[in-house]
This record gives sequence, structure tokens and C-alpha cells, in this order.
Amino acid sequence: MAKIFSVHPENPQTRRIEEIKAALANGAVMLYPTDTVYAIGCDLNAKSAVERVRKIKQLANDKPLTFLCPSLSNVATYADVSDTAYRLMKRLIPGPYTFLLPATKLVPRLVQNPKRKTTGIRVPDHGVCSALLAALGNPIISTSAHLPPPETDDDYWQEEVEQEITRLELFERLDKVVDIIVDTGEEPTDKVSTILDLTGEEPMMIRQGLGWENVTW
Repeated sequence: MAKIFSVHPENPQTRRIEEIKAALANGAVMLYPTDTVYAIGCDLNAKSAVERVRKIKQLANDKPLTFLCPSLSNVATYADVSDTAYRLMKRLIPGPYTFLLPATKLVPRLVQNPKRKTTGIRVPDHGVCSALLAALGNPIISTSAHLPPPETDDDYWQEEVEQEITRLELFERLDKVVDIIVDTGEEPTDKVSTILDLTGEEPMMIRQGLGWENVTW
């Protein structure tokens, strides 16, 4: 049974953030809200927790996982960012965007695309996510809390969520498979992120989600 932490969405309580951070550092898996959908996540560097996330989502090891970073400078630690990509990302983050980028050696193989050596990274515009990232000091896995995932050939699963589900119903559904539930009082939505592929010479929009109309090359 998961432990529920009630956290203020805009001014998260430091004590609770520290408790969640300690659990994540020890390999906990959590359900938490983002600026798009509710996500299942863990410390990027907690291998056993990442493996649990894959098992929960029924994802094979060749399916990459998106993760959250606190800032653009932090993104550059985990991905090779070209000048073009940097200028575009600087305009858009923080916000509801997933950037596909060439992974550096700091990205665990269990997270990246093993064939393309790429990774998906987000810098969310959400108070709780920002507080957790700052406290933990590591990126946090972010895969949508929809179960089970649909069959798809897309490398980066589309963050699909079931509509018309309340947060309490979502909590009940995942109570036995995660260790922590972060409850900010926010209800689940189907508002997914916009996916931008920045691995080539020219940026490409893979999916139109939140904020897509603000993307210009």
C-alpha cells in the first residue's frame, strides 16, 4: 500500500519534499502530477526502481523513458544540445515539451533508446516537480500513469491517459504498485506534452500537445 503525501501544488512543504526525496533516493517509485499528465516516476539513477517502472508500464527494455530535469543547463549534462536546439529550448522551457536528444554517457542504458542512443527530456513548469528535482539532485523518470500501455511502434509512448478518471480512482488503481502517491489535489487530465525531435539537422514536431502553437523554428 502506497504512502500518500499531501503537498501544496504551488508552495510545496519543505518537510514533505524532503521525505519524498529520501524515499526516491532509496529506490521508491511514485505517482505524481506534472504540468501535463499524472506520471509514474523514480530517481533516474535508481536502477531497480527504473526496472519496476518498466514492469508497471509493461515496457520492454528497448522502449526509452522520458525524464525530467530542473533546467536547460542540467539538460546539457544528459544530452548533446546543438546551438539550434539550445535556442529553441531556451524559448520554450519550462513548459509542456518533451525534447528528443542524443544521449550522453550519463544517461543509463535502461532509459535511452538502445539503437539511436537518444533520450527524451522535459523541464516541467510545475512547483512540486521543480521542488523534487532540486531536492533530489538527479533527474526523475516521467512516464504517464495510464495502465496498461497500448501496443505501439513509436519509441516514445504517447502519454495516453484514460479520460474521465478522478484522481482518487487513479490513486486506488495504482496504490498497490507504487510506494508513494503525491497528492496535490489536482485532477488528472488528458493534456499531453508536445514532442520535438532535436536529433537531426532540423527540428521536427513529432506530436502536437500542450503549447504546440508556441513552437517556431
